[in-house]
Formats: sequence, structure tokens, C-alpha cells
Amino acid sequence: MTKFNILLATLFISCLALLSACKSNGGSEEQSKAMLDTVSLSGKNFALAYQDGSKIVATSIDTMKQISFGGATDPAISPDGNKLAYTVNDTAGHRTIWVADMENKSQLQLKVNNDNYYQAVWSASGNEIAFNIFNDKKLWKVGVIKADNSGFVILDNASKINVYSPTWKSDKELLAQDLLNLYTFDISGKLIDTKSIASLIGSDFSIASSNRFFYTKDGAKLIFNAGNKDVVNGLTGPSEAVYVLDLSSKKVERISPKGLNAPYVFVTADDRIFFSGAEKPFTNSKIYVSDLSGNIKTIVDKGTNPTGALK
Repeated sequence: MTKFNILLATLFISCLALLSACKSNGGSEEQSKAMLDTVSLSGKNFALAYQDGSKIVATSIDTMKQISFGGATDPAISPDGNKLAYTVNDTAGHRTIWVADMENKSQLQLKVNNDNYYQAVWSASGNEIAFNIFNDKKLWKVGVIKADNSGFVILDNASKINVYSPTWKSDKELLAQDLLNLYTFDISGKLIDTKSIASLIGSDFSIASSNRFFYTKDGAKLIFNAGNKDVVNGLTGPSEAVYVLDLSSKKVERISPKGLNAPYVFVTADDRIFFSGAEKPFTNSKIYVSDLSGNIKTIVDKGTNPTGALK
């Protein structure tokens, strides 16, 4: 991708910041959906989605074709680049996930009988979407639904485990963590593996509920972001960075450079590492992409929370 400044992009399609209301799944609460611009999207190929302030942006590989949504967060572009999942927060404090088809501009809310679910992530095949959901037992769980908006399930719903920040290990398995352990679930909801995070990465890191873990496609490495012990003047709270763990050697290598606070990471199924971070004075966050060897490129000069489509 070519490094660009979003303010200077030759074709930036701005969206209306207005919100339109529709009925929630339960029919009693009003939900808002993000407003999609009215320009035809025929023939556009989207490769990246990210947050830019109060809107989310989807962009083509050359960054010359873009579309934006107002009133939305947590962008998640589908592996084929044709759809975008995102979270909408309404005035009552509810969080719901919507999916926009960027070709025909249709939008729909996921059929989940709940008013607090967010942070969508697509499976590599694009056939399912996983997300965090607050269940009726007041616990955080992983929800999964098919891309055609059917077959919603909550994984491991009967247990008393809180889990956060789900990611896909494969099309049949998902990961989530509870600050202390990394859990693997199969697509049916069965808990099939539990590993202590400290036993994997050591005790020099701090884990927050927003930190995510991704296996590489060969299963040999684990990519994650976590708090560290860096002393960084001007930063409120712990500094975070992106790391790669070699599961065979147990060696952890840093991907994001020192001096950069990197609170967000996303890894595609073809092992490209997208992350956002800010350097001192920690006010302007940029978006980067890296390979497993730490070869980093800046791809967006202002943005956070990137997700990428497959090549």
C-alpha cells in the first residue's frame, strides 16, 4: 500500500454524519445504523478498514478509493473486501453489530437477541462472524453467527468464565482470553484448550481485556499485543506493543518499534500484521503493516483499529 494523508487523498468520499433509526431485533428499542454514502461503489476493491475519529473508513489497496461511515466503530472488513461489519452505539447505551454490503450499499443488523454485542471479526472464509457478547448471566462470551445472518450461537455459554477479544484460529476454532488464560473453542462452542498466558509469553507483560492473540496460518507462532514495562514520558498508563511468540523456541520478539504505543493489532489469515500506534506526544495515531520478520510500512497517517482483507 502507498502511504497517504487522508486529508490529501484525491478521492475521498465523505459520508453524512446523520443517523437513521430502525427497530432492534426485540422491537422495543430504537437502534441507529451508520449512514453509507450515496456514491456508486461498482468495481471498487476494498483492502483496509480503520477508525478515523468518529467515523470508519474503508479504502482500496492504492488508497485512492474510499468510503466512510458516520456514527460507527470497530470496523471489520470481510476477507474478500466486499462487506464491512461495524458496531453502532445508540443513545440508550446499547451496542449492536451491523454489516454493510459495500457493493449494493445495503445494511443489516445481526440477528442477535441482545443489546450489548460488539467487536466483530470475520472468519478467514468469510462464512462466519465472531464477536464479544454480554449474556443474560452478566458474563462476556463469544458469539458466532453465519454471514447470511443465521445460526447465532454463544460459545461456552453455561460456564462462569468471562472471555474477551475473540479471534479466529481457523475456520473451525476461535481464541479468547480472560486476562490470565488463552482459551480455544471449537465452532460448536466446546472449550477444547486452556493455556496460561504467562506460561506462553512470560510474566513481563500485562494483559487488558482489549488485547488480542492470533495464531499464524501454520500454527507455529502467536502474535499479540500487550502492556510492557517501558518507561515512556508523556504517556498516561502502560505502554503497549505488538509481539510475535515462536511457540517452539518460546522466544518473544517485538514487532512495533520502541517509543510507539500500539494498543491495537489485527492479523490477516495470510499473516500480515496490521496495527495502530502513536509516538510521543501520543496524540496522532498512525496505521502500520508488518510481516512476521518485522518489516514495517506506514500505510495511513491518521487512524486507529485497522483490519485488512486478504490479498
